[in-house]
Amino acid sequence: MTATQKAKKLATAFAAFACCALVAVALTGCQQEEKKEDVQLQVFAANSLSKAMEEAQQAYIEDGHSNVSFADTQYKASGELNEMLGAGSYADLLISASKGSMDTAVKEGYVDEGTRVDLFKNDLVMVSKEGSGLSDVTLEDIAAGKYSICVGDDSVPAGNYAAQSLSTVGVYTPAGDDAGKTDKEISGKGGSYGSDYKVVTDTSVGNVCKHAQSGDVDIAFVYTSDVYRFGGVEIVGTVPGDTHKNIVYPGAITKDCENVDATKEFLDWCMNSEKAQAIWQKWGFELA
Repeated sequence: MTATQKAKKLATAFAAFACCALVAVALTGCQQEEKKEDVQLQVFAANSLSKAMEEAQQAYIEDGHSNVSFADTQYKASGELNEMLGAGSYADLLISASKGSMDTAVKEGYVDEGTRVDLFKNDLVMVSKEGSGLSDVTLEDIAAGKYSICVGDDSVPAGNYAAQSLSTVGVYTPAGDDAGKTDKEISGKGGSYGSDYKVVTDTSVGNVCKHAQSGDVDIAFVYTSDVYRFGGVEIVGTVPGDTHKNIVYPGAITKDCENVDATKEFLDWCMNSEKAQAIWQKWGFELA
């Protein structure tokens, strides 16, 4: 065999080896992909996150997480979500619409405090039915009794923020430990609205928004994100941020979570993915 023939034979053998190696690597990758276990995550999220979270979950699955599915995500008032956890309902992840609600979840042992992070920010606004003709409404206008209003009840963080703000103009009177205090100093729970005012309360910020949407009340106190979420309403006034506590949505993995790694991965994606950030912004949220 000549030197040229030997060289050709070696080259052919090397090419065959390289091809086999590439196939082996590809097969190994496929096997690793196949080994990625399916996981279903149960999320408990504040009612105001419903539209944004639904879109985010679908985007997460499409963004390289086809092994992940989501159980029927529970969108409730933050206080109600805590009650569900306290009654034994299972969740992997809790996202509240207030620091106070998450503080309660930590205190009661519902979540792992070490995983707690602030996810989103929001603003409190006054809305009316689309085409109402109202504009530049202020807290002082509410105090003057010009309008009927709807706010969330004690279990609804948006209602607590509204109560804090309305306490600054005398529409809401704090009670208990909050007596004699006002604005950010109070919880916005346990007090009362003056009998001179027409105030309707409801069990979720979504329901509150619908009261304005239908024209049942003149003004509803909701989040900016609710205007994007529901439509049919328009912002007629922004509640001054210094009259209520900062509106922050904390998230934390629950103490009973059986899918810690997968939940951490989803939480990280929610905070850092450009796709996720675009979704939050689309629905009126800001990253905290």
